[in-house]
Amino acid sequence: MSQGVGFMIVEFSVVPIGAGTSLSAFVAECLKIVRESGVPYQLTPMGTVLEGDEAQVLPVVMRCHARMLQMCERVVTSIKIDDRRDRPSSMERKVRSVEARLKGG
Repeated sequence: MSQGVGFMIVEFSVVPIGAGTSLSAFVAECLKIVRESGVPYQLTPMGTVLEGDEAQVLPVVMRCHARMLQMCERVVTSIKIDDRRDRPSSMERKVRSVEARLKGG
């Protein structure tokens, strides 16, 4: 994906309240929405990270939130946004930067 300045990296998690202790079925439901969107993503043990511009990324998060509300009566969605405007950024670039520092580079 070609990316310009202003792309954001968004980490989000959607937690259904009162749905029991195993949440993998809910995560899988959200991941279907993420995959269908075509937005680059990375699934982590504690959330999902998306990469793109605001018009691409934020609607995906809201679709996941809405889907969870169809499956249960209460949902808490947490969103963390890294919106860098001075230069392009990506999930991969952020990880490479830290790994380079660990190697002394």
